[in-house]
Amino acid sequence: MASDYMVQIRDLLAAQGGRYLPEEELARRLGCSQAEIQEALAALEQQGGQLDRLPGLGAALRDGPDQLTEQAVTACLRACGSSRPAPICFQEIDSTNAYLKRTPGLPHGTAVLADCQTAGRGRSGRSFQSPSGKGVYLSLLLRPALTPEGLMPVTAMTAVAVCDAVERACGTRPQIKWTNDLLLGGKKIAGILTEMTLHAGSVEALIIGVGINVRQVAADFTPEVAEMATSLSAALGKAVFRPRLAAEMLAALDRMGDALGGDLTAWVERYRKDCVTLGRPVRLLWREGDSREAVALDVDEQFGLQVRYRDGSTETIRSGEVSVRGLYGYVE
Repeated sequence: MASDYMVQIRDLLAAQGGRYLPEEELARRLGCSQAEIQEALAALEQQGGQLDRLPGLGAALRDGPDQLTEQAVTACLRACGSSRPAPICFQEIDSTNAYLKRTPGLPHGTAVLADCQTAGRGRSGRSFQSPSGKGVYLSLLLRPALTPEGLMPVTAMTAVAVCDAVERACGTRPQIKWTNDLLLGGKKIAGILTEMTLHAGSVEALIIGVGINVRQVAADFTPEVAEMATSLSAALGKAVFRPRLAAEMLAALDRMGDALGGDLTAWVERYRKDCVTLGRPVRLLWREGDSREAVALDVDEQFGLQVRYRDGSTETIRSGEVSVRGLYGYVE
């Protein structure tokens, strides 16, 4: 009977601190079949047990219902010391960035969260896969009194802020591939898209979009993405409570917004520590199809990438694609 194993399974999972136990391991420890384990896990879920189950990983206990609702995220915001207003939450939307761009009159600090995006976007017009129940997809609207030039550091600072949030929520700090890819185990877990709207040459709005893969397994990614992407749960081997992660992301982005226009020394130093690109061979890619090999040396005070070419000359790169040897299939 499934009920014979439910309490034992719950106790075993509770002792894992959120880490997954494979069903075959549960069956071995309890001396029963995997079919009986599956039946017991299903019964636990029906009784409201906060289970997270992923193919290939097994089962884990999480902190609560894994729903990105205003109530759940606001409760987590208060728990992490933030008094910011509740985010606007959607079960499904085309794009959180697009919503903020097309909705007039929204105040500074407005945040939008979605469980699913049907038209999520990344850099250079690429799509960003945003399936239901698998990630955290959010956008933040800021109205800073700064010039476009004064906002040049914002994308790199956002990467540092999201690293802070993941570390607080999950106990592990990602690395950053210049400019703003977040990595765990050499694979991408998050994308960042920042956009500005201007009026008469002044910044009218700054929109910061972040998408984090939380519960995906390899089969959830398209073939061209699966080799370079992973999720927090897959990389860490434990359940990640999405409302807590979303709250930490919003709190960290609020701190980043407050820092814009001020002394960024601490942000640059944290970026340097997180940046996996520095000290490694890189290939600089331009839209015309040209490329050039170099070594990444450092980032400057505006987060520009300083590189040295094979002929000994140096340059600071502020835009474009940079491949890092050993990541994303660049190995030669």
